[in-house]
Amino acid sequence: MAASLSFLSYLKPHPWPPQLLASPFPSSLKPSSFISFSLARPTSSSSLSSAPSSSTHQLRPNFTPSQLLETLRKENDPEMVLWVFDWASQQPNFKPTLSVYQEVLRKLGNEGSFDSMKRVLQEMKQSGCKINEGTFLIFIESYVGRGLYDEAVSVIDMMQEQFGVNCGTHTFNFLLNVLVEGWRLKLVESVHSRMVESGVKPDVSTFNILIKGLCKAHQIRPALLMMEEMEGYGLTPDEKTYTTIMQGYIEEGNMDGALRVTEQMFEAGCSATAVTVNVLVNGFCKEGRLEEAMDFVQDMTVKGFNPDQFTFNTLIGGLCKQGYVKHALEVLDLMLEEGFDPDIFTYNALISGLCKMGEIEEAKEVLELMILKGCTPNTVTYNTLIDTMCKKSQVGKAAEVVHLLTSKGVLPDVCTFNSIIQGLCLSRNHKLAMDLFQEMKSKGCKPDEFTYNMLIDSLCSRGRMDEALDLLKEMESSGCPRNAVTYNILIAGFCKNRRVEDAEEIFDQMELQGVSRNLVTYNALIDGLFKDGRVEEATELMDQMIMEGAGDIKKAADIVQTMTSNGCELDIVTYGTLIQGLCKARRVEVATLLLRSIQMEGVVLTPQVYNPVIQALFKKRRSLEAVTLFREMMEKGNPPDAITHKIVFRGLCSCGGPVGEAVDFLVEMLENGFLPDFPSFMMLADGLCSLSMEDTLIKLIDMIMNQARFSESEFSMIKGFLKIRKFQDALATLGRILNSRSPKRISQ
Repeated sequence: MAASLSFLSYLKPHPWPPQLLASPFPSSLKPSSFISFSLARPTSSSSLSSAPSSSTHQLRPNFTPSQLLETLRKENDPEMVLWVFDWASQQPNFKPTLSVYQEVLRKLGNEGSFDSMKRVLQEMKQSGCKINEGTFLIFIESYVGRGLYDEAVSVIDMMQEQFGVNCGTHTFNFLLNVLVEGWRLKLVESVHSRMVESGVKPDVSTFNILIKGLCKAHQIRPALLMMEEMEGYGLTPDEKTYTTIMQGYIEEGNMDGALRVTEQMFEAGCSATAVTVNVLVNGFCKEGRLEEAMDFVQDMTVKGFNPDQFTFNTLIGGLCKQGYVKHALEVLDLMLEEGFDPDIFTYNALISGLCKMGEIEEAKEVLELMILKGCTPNTVTYNTLIDTMCKKSQVGKAAEVVHLLTSKGVLPDVCTFNSIIQGLCLSRNHKLAMDLFQEMKSKGCKPDEFTYNMLIDSLCSRGRMDEALDLLKEMESSGCPRNAVTYNILIAGFCKNRRVEDAEEIFDQMELQGVSRNLVTYNALIDGLFKDGRVEEATELMDQMIMEGAGDIKKAADIVQTMTSNGCELDIVTYGTLIQGLCKARRVEVATLLLRSIQMEGVVLTPQVYNPVIQALFKKRRSLEAVTLFREMMEKGNPPDAITHKIVFRGLCSCGGPVGEAVDFLVEMLENGFLPDFPSFMMLADGLCSLSMEDTLIKLIDMIMNQARFSESEFSMIKGFLKIRKFQDALATLGRILNSRSPKRISQ
């Protein structure tokens, strides 16, 4: 901020030095007919350090506004522009015109000198110069150029409140368009509402801009409705309207929708331009409908369309992506016959297509032809070739291409270096990979996270963990973001090298650095802990993984399989802990699959394993699956315990199923020697009473009292209430007595 204020203070008006005004040249010399900018600059020592470079632009002594405007346009230094403008404004018999003011504003806006812009605008007002909407468009454009969209919108208030200039259709359209292009769609809605409230009539461009915004937001249906609204304003959609919606459909992957709009366009009598045709050709190619694309171009050619460079490039690119390079070359021949020279996009598409087919030599021939034709390759060209060569273990040839790249003045970028480093690492040329890494940095190419991850992985695979840690520290110091992949490589490397404590430290660092752990993270450390004999800690970590949602259905079972294959004897308590963790995390499908995996190992399952799954199924209102699992438990596992029966009974009572099913289960439960929990029984009792099944309720109460071995006095009290049909009193007494007893199995 201090530097900014210093700069603004330097831009204040400076009077022309008196000695230069009196006689800017020695008396012995003939005066020049020009005034040089290099003379007209501040001379204080404080200003020289930040003064702009010497200007060669000159003004005649009796300059006109047109001459000043021409000079200002040639000057690229906004600081100098403002200084000269301030000086010129103070000259006698000179008054800046609107064009001069706007040129100064434009130069200052390019620099982001908004305070100076506002000062010049105030001077415009004070000088009586008529300010029009175009002046404020400069402010809007300057704010948007700096990403200050809210400030751009506020220009509407400034022009109306401070300068009395009404915002017309053109200004609103300009503002709406830059907001749409900047993806500020909420502001678009706000500005459009402001336009409507101001009574400013929209034109076709307004609707086209708004439709473009809706299509960007993937709101195709509202865009169509907005096009229909145009008729109410006396407006007719034009080619741009239809083409914008076509493009919206194509971005959504709905080429058929785009074709429907095309038909609608032709039916409305609106002719297609080259832009429309090219949009549709691109849509066909994106969906791989290449034959239709070729037929469409042919049909449109008959109707008078002349394919252009974009048309040919789109067809060639589409054919190459689908592997039809031979056909693409035929289109290239046709392109040449039509008088169009292939450009960088044409050659890059062909080279990419050939590389995908593994035709590296042919791709290199296209590269040579490209250079011969005077088309300069770019990094995309080289990276495509280099990446393919490295994947084909042709790292040496890839290096030759890099040398060729450098000789042509194209500096390798991070993608180029990454491709070669990856190839060197895959071919186990680790030293060359590290040497190239150092060369990369010396050439000013900053490594990214992919570069570091590849090299860290290379070091870990060779057990050079301390050097890998040094690279991690270098990543941090260079400001390169570290992601989960980076940490996962290190954790796996430490575990592989029996340094599990170091792996745990890296695991903890992830949380401190705000990096989310994923399944790979947990897998690596869990595997390391098991191999280190720390079974209990590995189990706890897996439980943590499940609770954090890092595992999926298949992987949870895979981890258990890995544990057992590594010789880890997991007991039923461990399995129970894992399944309970899954169910707490509401991942019943994972828990069920894990339960099945355990069964396949021949382990006899206990209620501690079954109960969480049955309870979770009931919570998801999947009562049929829960009851089926209970029946399976009775046949294959250890007998259900009191908790199992209580879970099933509560589930049947609360899931809204048939009352008879809950009644039957309660009878079965009592016969097996288990008492129900009273809240669940109350739900059943309410259901029975509402269905006028009081007799069934009385029989159930009687069975419960017998099973619970109520005393004669307790028995008589409840029976008395039932006899006079005071069911609520009977149930309240029953509940009080049952709650005083633990719901465990009654001894026989």
